[in-house]
Amino acid sequence: MSMSTAEDRDVAAEETLSEEEYRDRLRDLPPSAKLVAKVLETDSPLSQGQLAEESLLPDRTVRYALNRLEDVDLVGSRYSFRDARKQVYYLKH
Repeated sequence: MSMSTAEDRDVAAEETLSEEEYRDRLRDLPPSAKLVAKVLETDSPLSQGQLAEESLLPDRTVRYALNRLEDVDLVGSRYSFRDARKQVYYLKH
């Protein structure tokens, strides 16, 4: 098996995450991560502060939740177009 084939599959898998795979990855995460994912489903991209405001979770808990979501490759981040000093987060599925 060539490397490019494995890379192609990885890219394809990232682009087409099924609802079942999304739920499987989310299943074992803490409730805070599930809540942050739910907020991002309805409104995205959001900054960490916006996520804290929308979810009513403390900033530290939102940071923890985002780290858990990043660990299972469910959330991505980029710099905000409005304020390049801030990161905004979005679901990858």
